[in-house]
Amino acid sequence: MPCHNAAPYVDEAIESVLGQSYPQFELIVVDDGSTDGSTDILQRLAADHPERIKLVYQTRSGPFVARNTALAHANGNFIAFLDADDAWHPDALRLLHDALEADNADIAYCGWQDIGEAATDPAPKILPILDAGEAASHFLEHGPWPINSVLIRRPLIDELRGFSERTPTAMDYDLWLRMLARQPRLARVADVLAFHRSHPHGNTRIPRWRQVFDAVAVRRDFARHHPEFVARIPSARLNELIYDPLLHEAYRCHWRNDTESARRLFRRAFRKADWKAGDLKHLVASLLPAPLYRNLVDTVTRRRSARIGD
Repeated sequence: MPCHNAAPYVDEAIESVLGQSYPQFELIVVDDGSTDGSTDILQRLAADHPERIKLVYQTRSGPFVARNTALAHANGNFIAFLDADDAWHPDALRLLHDALEADNADIAYCGWQDIGEAATDPAPKILPILDAGEAASHFLEHGPWPINSVLIRRPLIDELRGFSERTPTAMDYDLWLRMLARQPRLARVADVLAFHRSHPHGNTRIPRWRQVFDAVAVRRDFARHHPEFVARIPSARLNELIYDPLLHEAYRCHWRNDTESARRLFRRAFRKADWKAGDLKHLVASLLPAPLYRNLVDTVTRRRSARIGD
């Protein structure tokens, strides 16, 4: 569990681990330079449960570096991940572990539910039974599963050397695809056992363009390095899956007035995405230097507002 400034939630997250019906676990928490009181909460809980909780400190390095740090301290034969603002059902580890053992699988996955004030679709998500190839196709189209919805045998994580740090905002996406490329055996638990919290503004520290670029790079590299997984996907459709999010997210950033992200995304979409004639005005405008693009967007916005006011 990485933790950076999660004081409103980390107590609940850790209690959801301590309350597991599966008795044999260790919780390794990496305090990633918290400044909001999280450290006091973590130290109290670690002192109350020294046989269960191992507390590790690092300077502010990000959640995936923290997860790799935790992996270096882990002793168990199975690995699960839980963010400091998420939670588990009390039977999560037991049911996932039972599924792994019953099917002699490498990865067990379960259903999940989005929670929090920014959860736009709080309906439970329960996936069908998938093999590695089907799961990879699902990931390319829909993105990764929540990181707390899986239990993994330790050797698979060790073979991959944990999380790659080359795509800082999409390391979970990258890890799942690299795992699936090894054709692991999957086991499904058809219950909602993981709860993933959505926040109103997401990770405001990392610009949206960087997050989209990293996700595109992960999908592109997977398709290049593992053509056997995408051989059945028509080339035009594969290009859409990899690059069309550039254009979709560019428009979202444009309407949210995140002009820097919009400009960068439109520029990349001009070269990579399957755009239409109606997109051209945005694509061409994005070729302007950042200050001119910002001024152009502001001018168009003011004129639009004036017309609405009239």
